[in-house]
Amino acid sequence: MLRRLHPEQPESFAFTPANQAWAEAQMTKYPEGRQASAVIPLLWRAQEQEGWLSRPAIEHVADMLGMAHIRVLEVATFYFMFQLAPVGSVAHVQVCGTTSCLICGAEDLIGVCRDKIAEQPFTLSADGKFSWEEVECLGACSNAPMVQIGKDFYEDLSAERLGWILDELAAGRVPKPGPQNGRFSSEPLGGPTSLTDVPGPRTEHNASVDLAVRLGDTVKRIDGTEVPLLTPWRG
Repeated sequence: MLRRLHPEQPESFAFTPANQAWAEAQMTKYPEGRQASAVIPLLWRAQEQEGWLSRPAIEHVADMLGMAHIRVLEVATFYFMFQLAPVGSVAHVQVCGTTSCLICGAEDLIGVCRDKIAEQPFTLSADGKFSWEEVECLGACSNAPMVQIGKDFYEDLSAERLGWILDELAAGRVPKPGPQNGRFSSEPLGGPTSLTDVPGPRTEHNASVDLAVRLGDTVKRIDGTEVPLLTPWRG
């Protein structure tokens, strides 16, 4: 698949102060002269900040790492996780279309995206708030079908439930992620059949959902202030 930069580009890119500090910290993980090893983390943070990778963002990362612009462009165009065109300002919906999700109703979820967002993937909705794509396995097969929105998984979905989630996001509310059918984590639908003795009181949410609930808004762009910057490798 040919991947090109979007024809419309912003004039410049700069990390937020907190994201700049984060990026500089990542570069210290590697021996002197090997800072290019941080290229994927820095590109990913640029995308988390802006929603997609623009030419100025790619070139900014290249300059930080002392790399030729073309080398970083090669990385950005090779990996499909990098979005080379603007995505929805509220959310970019990634629908898993691999085997488990497909046989459990992923096509119905894609139908919701076609109806509520745009007929074709990688296309902005009329209001610019949403975009979508079909992706390969996201690793939540036992909770199929599912989608990833922002930093979180929405699992055990029906078409009706996904439609409701999109309506909530459009209204400025962030629905609780995780299983959408009452399941706690990835145990059998009828409840655990083994390892049933859980030490201590059971939490209201599984660890992933609990973190999302504590963050409050997990679909917003990352500005670096969400969690403390930790650099244990610096000793």
